[in-house]
Amino acid sequence: MATGKIDGFGNASTSVNSPGPLRAATGALTTTVAVTMPVFLVGGLAVQIGLSPARLGLAVSAYFGASALASLPAGALVERYGAARISRLGIALSALSLLGIAVAADALWTLIAVLVLCAGANAMGQLASNTSLSWHVPPGRQGLSFGVKQSAIPVSTLLAGAAVPTVALTLGWRWAFVLAALLASAALLLVPGDPARSRASADKTEKRATGALVVVGLAGTLAAGSANALGTFLVDAAVGRGIAPGLAGLTLTLGSAVCVTARVIGGWQADRRPSRQVGVIAGLLACGAVGLVLLAVPGEVALVAGVVLGFGFGWAWPGRA
Repeated sequence: MATGKIDGFGNASTSVNSPGPLRAATGALTTTVAVTMPVFLVGGLAVQIGLSPARLGLAVSAYFGASALASLPAGALVERYGAARISRLGIALSALSLLGIAVAADALWTLIAVLVLCAGANAMGQLASNTSLSWHVPPGRQGLSFGVKQSAIPVSTLLAGAAVPTVALTLGWRWAFVLAALLASAALLLVPGDPARSRASADKTEKRATGALVVVGLAGTLAAGSANALGTFLVDAAVGRGIAPGLAGLTLTLGSAVCVTARVIGGWQADRRPSRQVGVIAGLLACGAVGLVLLAVPGEVALVAGVVLGFGFGWAWPGRA
Protein backbone atom coordinates (compact mmCIF):
# COMPACT_ATOMS: atom_id res chain seq x y z
CA MET A 1 0.00 0.00 0.00
CA ALA A 2 1.32 3.44 -0.82
CA THR A 3 1.97 5.81 2.04
CA GLY A 4 2.37 9.57 2.10
CA LYS A 5 5.66 11.44 2.26
CA ILE A 6 6.72 15.05 2.03
CA ASP A 7 8.58 16.46 -0.94
CA GLY A 8 10.94 19.41 -0.91
CA PHE A 9 8.08 21.94 -0.76
CA GLY A 10 6.31 20.29 2.22
CA ASN A 11 3.58 18.82 0.02
CA ALA A 12 2.32 15.30 0.49
CA SER A 13 3.34 12.86 -2.23
CA THR A 14 3.20 9.10 -2.56
CA SER A 15 5.80 6.39 -2.64
CA VAL A 16 5.29 2.66 -2.44
CA ASN A 17 8.64 2.35 -0.67
CA SER A 18 7.90 4.87 2.08
CA PRO A 19 7.28 3.51 5.59
CA GLY A 20 4.33 4.84 7.54
CA PRO A 21 4.43 7.85 9.89
CA LEU A 22 4.41 5.59 12.98
CA ARG A 23 7.50 3.71 11.79
CA ALA A 24 9.23 6.97 10.96
CA ALA A 25 8.41 8.52 14.36
CA THR A 26 9.60 5.39 16.17
CA GLY A 27 12.86 5.41 14.25
CA ALA A 28 13.42 9.11 14.89
CA LEU A 29 12.73 8.65 18.61
CA THR A 30 15.09 5.72 19.08
CA THR A 31 17.81 7.31 16.93
CA THR A 32 17.75 10.50 18.98
CA VAL A 33 17.80 8.60 22.27
CA ALA A 34 20.79 6.59 21.07
CA VAL A 35 22.87 9.58 19.93
CA THR A 36 22.16 11.81 22.97
CA MET A 37 22.58 9.17 25.65
CA PRO A 38 26.37 9.53 26.19
CA VAL A 39 26.45 13.13 27.41
CA PHE A 40 23.42 12.83 29.70
CA LEU A 41 24.68 9.57 31.12
CA VAL A 42 27.96 11.29 31.95
CA GLY A 43 26.01 14.05 33.67
CA GLY A 44 23.77 11.66 35.58
CA LEU A 45 26.72 9.52 36.75
CA ALA A 46 29.16 12.35 37.39
CA VAL A 47 29.26 11.64 41.13
CA GLN A 48 30.06 7.97 40.60
CA ILE A 49 32.62 8.76 37.89
CA GLY A 50 34.31 11.19 40.26
CA LEU A 51 33.89 14.38 38.23
CA SER A 52 33.88 17.71 40.03
CA PRO A 53 31.41 20.33 38.76
CA ALA A 54 34.25 22.17 37.00
CA ARG A 55 35.49 19.03 35.22
CA LEU A 56 31.97 18.02 34.30
CA GLY A 57 31.32 21.49 32.90
CA LEU A 58 34.49 21.34 30.81
CA ALA A 59 33.59 17.93 29.38
CA VAL A 60 29.99 18.87 28.58
CA SER A 61 30.90 22.23 27.04
CA ALA A 62 33.42 20.47 24.78
CA TYR A 63 30.68 18.06 23.71
CA PHE A 64 28.09 20.69 22.85
CA GLY A 65 30.66 22.92 21.18
CA ALA A 66 31.75 20.03 18.97
CA SER A 67 28.09 19.20 18.24
CA ALA A 68 27.50 22.75 17.00
CA LEU A 69 30.57 22.64 14.77
CA ALA A 70 29.57 19.23 13.39
CA SER A 71 26.03 20.28 12.47
CA LEU A 72 26.83 21.87 9.10
CA PRO A 73 28.90 18.97 7.72
CA ALA A 74 26.37 16.52 9.16
CA GLY A 75 23.58 18.26 7.27
CA ALA A 76 25.58 18.00 4.07
CA LEU A 77 26.07 14.27 4.68
CA VAL A 78 22.32 13.76 5.16
CA GLU A 79 21.58 15.55 1.89
CA ARG A 80 24.17 13.52 0.01
CA TYR A 81 23.78 10.03 1.45
CA GLY A 82 20.24 10.03 2.85
CA ALA A 83 18.73 10.05 6.33
CA ALA A 84 18.72 6.29 6.88
CA ARG A 85 22.42 5.77 6.20
CA ILE A 86 23.51 8.73 8.33
CA SER A 87 21.16 7.72 11.15
CA ARG A 88 22.78 4.29 11.29
CA LEU A 89 26.25 5.84 11.20
CA GLY A 90 25.37 8.16 14.09
CA ILE A 91 23.92 5.32 16.18
CA ALA A 92 26.97 3.12 15.59
CA LEU A 93 29.33 5.96 16.52
CA SER A 94 27.35 6.65 19.69
CA ALA A 95 27.42 2.99 20.74
CA LEU A 96 31.19 2.86 20.20
CA SER A 97 31.57 6.06 22.22
CA LEU A 98 29.61 4.58 25.13
CA LEU A 99 31.86 1.53 25.09
CA GLY A 100 34.88 3.80 24.84
CA ILE A 101 33.86 5.65 28.00
CA ALA A 102 33.27 2.36 29.82
CA VAL A 103 36.67 0.97 28.84
CA ALA A 104 39.05 3.89 28.40
CA ALA A 105 37.76 6.89 30.38
CA ASP A 106 40.44 6.88 33.09
CA ALA A 107 41.28 10.59 32.90
CA LEU A 108 39.49 13.82 32.06
CA TRP A 109 41.19 14.20 28.69
CA THR A 110 40.14 10.71 27.54
CA LEU A 111 36.56 11.38 28.58
CA ILE A 112 36.56 14.68 26.66
CA ALA A 113 38.09 13.00 23.61
CA VAL A 114 35.35 10.37 23.52
CA LEU A 115 32.60 12.95 24.10
CA VAL A 116 33.91 15.09 21.24
CA LEU A 117 33.82 11.99 19.04
CA CYS A 118 30.22 11.20 19.93
CA ALA A 119 29.26 14.85 19.38
CA GLY A 120 29.43 14.02 15.68
CA ALA A 121 27.01 11.17 16.31
CA ASN A 122 24.62 13.61 17.96
CA ALA A 123 24.71 16.01 15.00
CA MET A 124 24.21 13.23 12.45
CA GLY A 125 21.41 11.50 14.35
CA GLN A 126 19.47 14.67 15.12
CA LEU A 127 19.55 16.04 11.57
CA ALA A 128 18.92 12.67 9.94
CA SER A 129 15.90 11.91 12.14
CA ASN A 130 14.43 15.38 11.49
CA THR A 131 14.85 14.85 7.75
CA SER A 132 13.26 11.42 7.94
CA LEU A 133 10.18 12.82 9.67
CA SER A 134 9.83 15.62 7.10
CA TRP A 135 9.86 13.00 4.33
CA HIS A 136 7.52 10.42 5.85
CA VAL A 137 4.93 12.35 7.91
CA PRO A 138 2.06 14.40 6.40
CA PRO A 139 1.98 18.10 7.39
CA GLY A 140 -1.12 17.75 9.56
CA ARG A 141 0.64 15.22 11.81
CA GLN A 142 4.14 16.66 11.93
CA GLY A 143 3.55 18.48 15.22
CA LEU A 144 2.80 15.22 17.01
CA SER A 145 5.61 13.36 15.26
CA PHE A 146 8.20 15.99 16.14
CA GLY A 147 6.83 16.10 19.69
CA VAL A 148 7.46 12.35 19.95
CA LYS A 149 10.91 12.75 18.42
CA GLN A 150 11.84 15.64 20.72
CA SER A 151 10.78 13.58 23.74
CA ALA A 152 13.86 11.46 23.04
CA ILE A 153 16.16 13.89 24.84
CA PRO A 154 14.27 13.80 28.17
CA VAL A 155 14.02 10.03 27.68
CA SER A 156 17.83 10.00 27.61
CA THR A 157 17.97 11.97 30.86
CA LEU A 158 15.29 9.69 32.33
CA LEU A 159 17.47 6.67 31.58
CA ALA A 160 20.49 8.45 32.99
CA GLY A 161 18.65 9.25 36.22
CA ALA A 162 17.32 5.71 36.54
CA ALA A 163 20.81 4.30 35.93
CA VAL A 164 22.10 5.82 39.18
CA PRO A 165 20.20 3.64 41.68
CA THR A 166 19.70 0.61 39.42
CA VAL A 167 23.15 0.12 37.86
CA ALA A 168 25.78 2.60 39.01
CA LEU A 169 25.21 2.03 42.74
CA THR A 170 25.04 -1.75 42.32
CA LEU A 171 27.24 -2.93 39.44
CA GLY A 172 29.36 0.19 38.97
CA TRP A 173 29.18 3.15 36.63
CA ARG A 174 31.16 1.51 33.80
CA TRP A 175 28.51 -1.20 33.46
CA ALA A 176 25.90 1.50 32.99
CA PHE A 177 27.74 2.64 29.86
CA VAL A 178 28.06 -0.94 28.60
CA LEU A 179 24.32 -1.52 28.95
CA ALA A 180 23.63 1.85 27.30
CA ALA A 181 25.82 0.83 24.35
CA LEU A 182 23.74 -2.33 23.91
CA LEU A 183 20.51 -0.32 23.99
CA ALA A 184 21.89 2.18 21.49
CA SER A 185 22.91 -0.63 19.13
CA ALA A 186 19.35 -1.98 19.17
CA ALA A 187 18.17 1.30 17.64
CA LEU A 188 19.86 0.28 14.38
CA LEU A 189 17.00 -2.15 13.77
CA LEU A 190 14.37 0.59 13.93
CA VAL A 191 15.79 3.07 11.41
CA PRO A 192 13.31 3.39 8.51
CA GLY A 193 14.51 3.31 4.92
CA ASP A 194 14.56 6.43 2.78
CA PRO A 195 11.65 6.98 0.38
CA ALA A 196 12.24 7.08 -3.35
CA ARG A 197 12.52 10.79 -4.09
CA SER A 198 12.50 12.32 -7.51
CA ARG A 199 15.62 14.22 -8.50
CA ALA A 200 13.47 17.11 -9.62
CA SER A 201 11.98 17.71 -6.16
CA ALA A 202 15.41 17.44 -4.55
CA ASP A 203 16.84 20.01 -6.95
CA LYS A 204 14.00 22.45 -6.25
CA THR A 205 14.43 22.38 -2.47
CA GLU A 206 14.96 25.81 -0.95
CA LYS A 207 18.39 25.89 0.71
CA ARG A 208 19.01 29.47 1.75
CA ALA A 209 18.63 30.48 5.37
CA THR A 210 16.08 33.19 6.17
CA GLY A 211 16.17 35.94 8.76
CA ALA A 212 13.34 34.28 10.69
CA LEU A 213 15.31 31.04 10.86
CA VAL A 214 18.28 32.89 12.34
CA VAL A 215 16.06 34.50 15.00
CA VAL A 216 14.44 31.16 15.87
CA GLY A 217 17.86 29.52 16.07
CA LEU A 218 19.14 32.21 18.45
CA ALA A 219 16.06 31.94 20.65
CA GLY A 220 16.36 28.16 20.72
CA THR A 221 20.02 28.42 21.68
CA LEU A 222 19.29 30.66 24.65
CA ALA A 223 16.25 28.63 25.77
CA ALA A 224 18.02 25.29 25.52
CA GLY A 225 21.11 26.41 27.39
CA SER A 226 19.52 26.44 30.84
CA ALA A 227 17.64 23.17 30.32
CA ASN A 228 20.71 21.35 29.02
CA ALA A 229 22.69 22.58 32.00
CA LEU A 230 19.93 21.44 34.35
CA GLY A 231 19.80 17.97 32.83
CA THR A 232 23.58 17.67 33.05
CA PHE A 233 24.31 19.11 36.50
CA LEU A 234 21.14 18.30 38.46
CA VAL A 235 22.29 15.07 40.10
CA ASP A 236 25.70 16.45 41.03
CA ALA A 237 24.21 19.67 42.40
CA ALA A 238 21.55 17.80 44.39
CA VAL A 239 24.17 15.54 45.97
CA GLY A 240 26.18 18.63 46.82
CA ARG A 241 23.15 19.90 48.76
CA GLY A 242 23.11 16.75 50.87
CA ILE A 243 20.55 14.69 48.96
CA ALA A 244 21.27 10.98 48.54
CA PRO A 245 22.55 10.02 45.05
CA GLY A 246 19.68 7.57 44.47
CA LEU A 247 17.04 10.18 45.27
CA ALA A 248 18.83 12.77 43.15
CA GLY A 249 18.78 10.38 40.18
CA LEU A 250 15.10 9.65 40.66
CA THR A 251 14.38 13.40 40.77
CA LEU A 252 16.01 13.73 37.35
CA THR A 253 13.88 10.81 36.18
CA LEU A 254 10.71 12.55 37.41
CA GLY A 255 11.54 15.78 35.60
CA SER A 256 12.33 13.83 32.44
CA ALA A 257 9.03 11.94 32.56
CA VAL A 258 7.10 15.21 32.90
CA CYS A 259 9.06 16.66 29.98
CA VAL A 260 8.39 13.64 27.76
CA THR A 261 4.66 13.90 28.43
CA ALA A 262 4.58 17.66 27.88
CA ARG A 263 6.48 17.42 24.57
CA VAL A 264 4.22 14.74 23.12
CA ILE A 265 0.99 16.46 24.20
CA GLY A 266 2.38 19.79 23.02
CA GLY A 267 3.15 18.42 19.58
CA TRP A 268 -0.34 16.98 19.35
CA GLN A 269 -2.04 20.26 20.16
CA ALA A 270 0.35 22.16 17.85
CA ASP A 271 -1.20 20.29 14.91
CA ARG A 272 -4.60 21.61 15.94
CA ARG A 273 -3.74 25.19 16.91
CA PRO A 274 -0.59 26.06 14.98
CA SER A 275 -1.18 29.82 15.15
CA ARG A 276 -1.06 29.91 18.98
CA GLN A 277 2.27 28.26 19.58
CA VAL A 278 4.34 31.40 20.16
CA GLY A 279 2.25 32.27 23.22
CA VAL A 280 2.35 28.69 24.49
CA ILE A 281 6.13 28.56 24.14
CA ALA A 282 6.46 31.87 26.00
CA GLY A 283 4.35 30.47 28.86
CA LEU A 284 6.46 27.32 29.06
CA LEU A 285 9.67 29.36 29.19
CA ALA A 286 8.15 31.45 32.00
CA CYS A 287 7.43 28.24 33.93
CA GLY A 288 11.01 27.22 33.35
CA ALA A 289 12.29 30.49 34.76
CA VAL A 290 10.20 30.03 37.92
CA GLY A 291 11.53 26.50 38.27
CA LEU A 292 15.15 27.66 38.02
CA VAL A 293 14.50 30.19 40.79
CA LEU A 294 13.03 27.44 43.00
CA LEU A 295 16.22 25.40 42.57
CA ALA A 296 18.02 28.07 44.59
CA VAL A 297 15.64 27.50 47.55
CA PRO A 298 16.87 24.94 50.13
CA GLY A 299 14.91 21.75 50.73
CA GLU A 300 13.77 18.68 48.87
CA VAL A 301 10.27 20.03 48.13
CA ALA A 302 11.68 23.11 46.39
CA LEU A 303 14.10 20.88 44.47
CA VAL A 304 11.34 18.61 43.15
CA ALA A 305 9.07 21.55 42.28
CA GLY A 306 11.94 23.34 40.57
CA VAL A 307 12.82 20.28 38.50
CA VAL A 308 9.20 19.70 37.43
CA LEU A 309 8.74 23.34 36.39
CA GLY A 310 12.23 24.12 35.14
CA PHE A 311 13.00 20.84 33.41
CA GLY A 312 9.60 19.25 32.87
CA PHE A 313 7.80 22.31 31.46
CA GLY A 314 10.63 24.72 30.79
CA TRP A 315 12.16 22.29 28.30
CA ALA A 316 8.88 21.16 26.72
CA TRP A 317 8.87 23.85 24.03
CA PRO A 318 10.78 21.90 21.31
CA GLY A 319 7.69 19.74 20.74
CA ARG A 320 5.87 22.86 19.53
CA ALA A 321 8.58 24.83 17.77
